[in-house]
Amino acid sequence: MVWIMNLYFIINKLLVMKMFARSLARKMVLLSDGTVVGTLHNITVDMKSGSLLNLIVKPQNEIEGLEKDDGYYIIPFGSVRSISDYIVVDKKRLKE
Repeated sequence: MVWIMNLYFIINKLLVMKMFARSLARKMVLLSDGTVVGTLHNITVDMKSGSLLNLIVKPQNEIEGLEKDDGYYIIPFGSVRSISDYIVVDKKRLKE
């Protein structure tokens, strides 16, 4: 019975993550000073905890202090300030 409840919990978590991920698809990513970073390409997730780890962003502009990996910016999710029509990243947290 316990394993059925665990399976139910995991399936629910995956469905919620899928819905959340879809709502983030192709959102514009901005720095807190208004600078356009680019468009969200993908996200990385810790599958055990379900927590978001990084945003994978297709660059629109060169951003000083951000390094590219295979042509994309990897932005830690901890630096995200808000998500609405845009994803706003705290510029100060990127340098930590």
